[in-house]
Amino acid sequence: MLISRIFKVIAVSCLWLLLGCSLSYGTDTDIACLKSIKESLVDTHNYLNSWKFENVTEGSICTFLGVECWHPFENRVLNIRLADLGLKGRFPLGLANCTSITGIDLSSNELFGSIPQNISEIVVFATSLDLSSNNFSGEIPSSLANCSFLNVLKLDHNQLTGHIPGQIGFLNRLKTFSVANNRLSERIPSSFNSSIFTKESFANNPGLCGKPLSPCVCNLSKETSTGVIAGAAVGGVTIAAIGVAMLIA
Repeated sequence: MLISRIFKVIAVSCLWLLLGCSLSYGTDTDIACLKSIKESLVDTHNYLNSWKFENVTEGSICTFLGVECWHPFENRVLNIRLADLGLKGRFPLGLANCTSITGIDLSSNELFGSIPQNISEIVVFATSLDLSSNNFSGEIPSSLANCSFLNVLKLDHNQLTGHIPGQIGFLNRLKTFSVANNRLSERIPSSFNSSIFTKESFANNPGLCGKPLSPCVCNLSKETSTGVIAGAAVGGVTIAAIGVAMLIA
């Protein structure tokens, strides 16, 4: 009995020791994530001055502006909401170190450049990704289709070009989607024919066509048009010649 009690005391002491150690230091990857974001963006209004890393105890980063944690006493980032803060720079690749993040809102800033082609490896468990109202350019990465947990994807009001990857339309959790007010072109893939994808989701992309927008019209190239006109002219002359020959006969 005495040995059993001693064993229990030792076990409990070890457990408390382990818990004490785990609560004394921040989660290194999540701290690195936030440090990288702060360093990679130009904070024109100094909103991120509250992000101080001298204190790395658990819960310290959960008080940062725009940062939400899974638990207030655990440095695991759940959401980052940095909308409309006047931030400048490219997409912060350091987000990859926030390995448990599910929500990213960087909307209404001055971010530019392309959206990373490997974005699905950066925000693996994202349920919401809002990059709207920035200056992102280039094509929409097809790898977004690998973000299988996405409920919300907002890329509207940017300078995105090219086509819309059809694979994204097959994301079965997607409930909110918008690429309006970009410079996209070509036909909207048939995978976006579901009722959840409205006209507003695709509006104001001059080169975009197909459901739920207006039907696509096949425009003949200049060379093709010229060939058709020439062919019609030759055909008309031939028919006229045959008619004259029949009258003479």
